[in-house]
Amino acid sequence: MACCTTQRRLALTAAAPAFDVAVIGLGAMGAATLYQLARRGVRAIGVDRFTPPHSFGSSHGETRITRQAIGEGAAYVPLVLRSHAIWDELEAATGTRLIERCGFLAIAAPEARAEMHGTPGFVAATIATAQQFGIVHEVPGATETARRFPQFALRGDETCYYEPGGGYVIPESCIAAQLHEARRLGAALQLDTSVHAIVPDGAGVRIETSAGNFHAARAVVAAGAWVGDFAGAALRPRFQVYRQLLHWLPVTAPERFAPGAAPVFIWSYGADAEDQLYGFPPLPGAALLKCATEYYRATVDPDSDWRSIGAGESAAFHARHVEGRINGVTATGALSQACIYTVTPDSRFVIDDLADTPVTLVSACSGHGFKHSAAIGEAVARQLSGAPSLLAGGDFGAGRFTTP
Repeated sequence: MACCTTQRRLALTAAAPAFDVAVIGLGAMGAATLYQLARRGVRAIGVDRFTPPHSFGSSHGETRITRQAIGEGAAYVPLVLRSHAIWDELEAATGTRLIERCGFLAIAAPEARAEMHGTPGFVAATIATAQQFGIVHEVPGATETARRFPQFALRGDETCYYEPGGGYVIPESCIAAQLHEARRLGAALQLDTSVHAIVPDGAGVRIETSAGNFHAARAVVAAGAWVGDFAGAALRPRFQVYRQLLHWLPVTAPERFAPGAAPVFIWSYGADAEDQLYGFPPLPGAALLKCATEYYRATVDPDSDWRSIGAGESAAFHARHVEGRINGVTATGALSQACIYTVTPDSRFVIDDLADTPVTLVSACSGHGFKHSAAIGEAVARQLSGAPSLLAGGDFGAGRFTTP
């Protein structure tokens, strides 16, 4: 849809809704929701304060792990399996590479806290989930794992899980592909536009923005780190924003990271919550290993200068997490980048209607949402269209935080 048409629609202030659904925020969840609404012929508009895909939130950094047996809980498994199917469909439709099934390896030392996104015993829970859902996997011994993947310096007493169907998705490409398809199917996009308020007004809601006001029958808020601005006083404190650092380390032993030789991985090795390391094989044409851990010690303001990276942060990361564990990479990082996670107290999502309003929250990915986002967008679009969806169980309701 041409930009001038979008701007004309934004100028409408009549009580009758100009759109069926307005999607606020076009990162992982928002882009998926807008695309799926457009597929169903819904009159939809997507609004974002930046121009997605961008590096000002949570949905950037080249790669995101995807795995089929979700140790965080069985409710996630249908979502990730459906997401894989949607990525495949989008790849075929757009000719854009979105998902790489290079395998997923989980490692846990006996003394490891092994907690992942609020779930203790992550590797054991992953194995149990794979068995429950019949997901193809292996549980190789540590010696066998070290033989197959010599880039990992295992001691020999670790528990290992390998899933050939796991791998990574490319977040920027996934978002761009869904927004392109959404626009092609008739959705409007209003970018570089801040939403100031969502106000119940007559037949729907009035969206007040920096580019003017418009009406929609419903709003979907997928604003990531800014979701608290729209969640209401009771829910707002439940959304905490944490800065995360990503590091790309030069590879000195490329044969260990060649295609087919290196899976994505999550490695738990100590009693502290930050004693974990995750990473990705180099992208085609690059000789850089991307790896990171997760930090939850201090919150940040999403409007602050959290993207700045201090001298020595990469070296400190390597010394604590990489040295002695990953063979074939250098200590000096070629690149570091920051992103932010929006996290709930139980590290689960919030996908629910705000009480007594035509507003649906689809946010708080809690550090593990991208792998599920394609299916969540579809499920939200189905629910808003009155169709059954994978969210029917109500596993991500906001009431768990607001009920005494």
